[in-house]
Amino acid sequence: MPSTGDAAGLLPAQNLHRAGSWSGAESHVTLTYDDRFLRRKVLTTARGERFLVDLLQTTSMNHGDAFELTDGRLIEVIAAEEPLIEITGENLTRLAWHIGNRHTPCQIEPDRLLIQRDHVIRDMLEKLDATLRDVSEPFTPEGGAYGHGRTHGHAH
Repeated sequence: MPSTGDAAGLLPAQNLHRAGSWSGAESHVTLTYDDRFLRRKVLTTARGERFLVDLLQTTSMNHGDAFELTDGRLIEVIAAEEPLIEITGENLTRLAWHIGNRHTPCQIEPDRLLIQRDHVIRDMLEKLDATLRDVSEPFTPEGGAYGHGRTHGHAH
């Protein structure tokens, strides 16, 4: 569970290894999609050990990435289950366009789309005759068009 607090005396993690490029994690942290976007924060592993993430820049972590502590140990990043809307329907491409036009993060799969629960987007999708179902599962939406990254709302 992410937390903030006094970072004094905590072992820092200043390097991140992408999924598939490492092995042998000591423990793991389970983080939501929003919590996987950070630069500096105190986190607690599943074993109860606190450490300080201290990256050079704000970074988007993915399921299966790993923080490297300064003593060489690796802490795996696990995508947490979170409340989502599963979207299916006759024309997923059209539905995906409307979701993207609102700059809403979306996980795109061959037979469905997943978004975070939002009553305004839900209402729009219902009007577009989408089939909607509340689910709870890990959320890994598409990144930005320019590599690892995030989509942002109109406020950016």
